[in-house]
Amino acid sequence: MSLPTIEPAKTRVGWIGTGVMGNSMCGHLLAKGYKATIFSRTKEKAAALLAKGAAWGASPREVAERSDVVFSIVGFPADVRSVTLGEDGSLAGCRAGSVLVDMTTSEPSLAVEIAEKAKAKGVHSVDAPVSGGDIGAREARLSIMIGGEKEIVEALRPCFEAMGKTIVYQGGPGAGQHTKMVNQILIATNMIGVCEALLYGYKSGLDLNVVLQSVGPGAAGSWSLANLGPRIIQNNFDPGFFVEHFIKDMGIALAESQRMGLAMPGLALAHQLYVALKAQGHGRDGTHALELALAGLSGIDWKKR
Repeated sequence: MSLPTIEPAKTRVGWIGTGVMGNSMCGHLLAKGYKATIFSRTKEKAAALLAKGAAWGASPREVAERSDVVFSIVGFPADVRSVTLGEDGSLAGCRAGSVLVDMTTSEPSLAVEIAEKAKAKGVHSVDAPVSGGDIGAREARLSIMIGGEKEIVEALRPCFEAMGKTIVYQGGPGAGQHTKMVNQILIATNMIGVCEALLYGYKSGLDLNVVLQSVGPGAAGSWSLANLGPRIIQNNFDPGFFVEHFIKDMGIALAESQRMGLAMPGLALAHQLYVALKAQGHGRDGTHALELALAGLSGIDWKKR
């Protein structure tokens, strides 16, 4: 299959999924001069992009028919399967030589399946999940973990550079998704530590903002502490990444770990705590809302502290 040439003035971009992350990511491509056709299950969520000059596609298939490269970032593996492999999905609308790039955090096995079915049609496929949350998406400094054909990944680099700062090729189909599982496992137990530490600081009578000045720059520092710690203190639990999506990611990681014969007790604990958090009505809050559930275990109403 021939390699695509990516140029803002010539390459037609398709975008499927305009949620918390996708809206900003597609916006960066528009700002670079790419013409985009977009689709979202809720057209109202695409209003800002349409106002910036994007065109509307009535379905993922129609988006693909009008595009050279189709990006998608949706919620769950079932959504990926539907918008990519469904009867009205993007692959059905692709012509030979076009490229599918799924940036959803999804199942490695599904990424491999998509790559195989795309190849049979003469279409390139890349899995490129991201990390960095709403802030990273907004500021175009996401970490992008990529699996697929290396030559295609390099050809797509101008698009990736419009959205992120850390762009690393990980290997063949599914390798990007496996790398994202590593990322999510790291975040899962780290978030428990961040929330427990702030809970301890509060109960001991410390000024949490002053505490962050001491512990943030040291060995205990982390992205979650620096970016989500202040939100927790301010009772701002708006989503940079939804609790329900994080539960999905941890479920994928646990299933892959079981398949590989790995015991993952820390990940299993984090998964159960987040399942409890969702059951308490916080599935659409940000992942840092874990503070609410952990505080509740000690009889503390965090929001009323």
